Amino acid sequence: MTELIAEGLVLEAGTVASSGGRPTTLIEPNPAGAYLLGADVGERGVAMELFDLSMTRIDIEFRGGHSGEPIEVIGRDLDDALNALRARNPGAWEKMVGLGLGLPGIVETAVSGEQMLYAQSQGWPAIAVTDLVSHDLPIFAENGAKTQAMAEMWNGEARGVAEALVVLMGRGVGLGIVSDGQLAHGSRSSAGEWGHVRIVHGGRLCRCGKHGCVEAYLGADSIFTAWREAGGVFEGSGWRAVGDLLTAADADDPIAVSVVDELVAILGSSLGSLVNLTNPDRVIIGGWVGLRLMETLAPRIEAAIRAEALDRPGAQFALSASKFGGDTVALGAAILPLNAVLNQPRATHLTA
Repeated sequence: MTELIAEGLVLEAGTVASSGGRPTTLIEPNPAGAYLLGADVGERGVAMELFDLSMTRIDIEFRGGHSGEPIEVIGRDLDDALNALRARNPGAWEKMVGLGLGLPGIVETAVSGEQMLYAQSQGWPAIAVTDLVSHDLPIFAENGAKTQAMAEMWNGEARGVAEALVVLMGRGVGLGIVSDGQLAHGSRSSAGEWGHVRIVHGGRLCRCGKHGCVEAYLGADSIFTAWREAGGVFEGSGWRAVGDLLTAADADDPIAVSVVDELVAILGSSLGSLVNLTNPDRVIIGGWVGLRLMETLAPRIEAAIRAEALDRPGAQFALSASKFGGDTVALGAAILPLNAVLNQPRATHLTA
């Protein structure tokens, strides 16, 4: 603790009487003691956020467009976002710890510490994480569903929860598995690739190249494709379009009702199986698609999961929406450099 105080990372915040002996000193984070960056990286661009040491968001920068981008363009998005944030916040760079990336794919860490991204569903080649950013600052990376889970474990719906499933539903579908209070990684970091569990033999084509994956039914583009092929007429392929689907279903549009019914049924079946496998205390649904669905369909989703699970584990979980909304992946990514500070608080972590 004395090292943290010496580094200016925490402050003494008074004392309280102890049961015997000297009073206990209270400490709290020094918000201006260090700064952290977290980025939510998707196939269409990036959302990069700047946090102080209390994990309060200071600034945010978006880069990208309305269609998929090759990995080279994603790299330029990251550099451009960094340039914009640094220009607006020059003082923060004097105490910058590093950048955490929440990435769409498998992030493997070698014994040497080198990290590689394998994003098969995006059609990107395997790439070293450090090659994504040209700036000279420490880079940390993890799968986006796992960084979402990290944020929920830090101060969200999974805080203090021993067993949890943290679901990410966006254009891709992912999962963070909390087991015995720890985030599961597997032998090579690919634990939680729930989106590519095959649920229908010979089913719909998935972006990964296989058929019948969860993502081929629950990913945003798959939902919109099913709606359009059934005869639905709508605009866009984002947050508003999901809302239009739900509004149409509420208005008893038969096509929208059919699409939503299938969506709830598949989500219930897929998560019900995971409940049987992992016996969670809590199931948390996030991602922009998941949050939109939870706004109006939470009771139906919960009932579908319980109906598909075995009676006993199906009665032992609570369902909730991600606490931090659209910021969750970036917030969790910023926890990666924060952990570096907490685990090894030395001035060498701070970059000028």
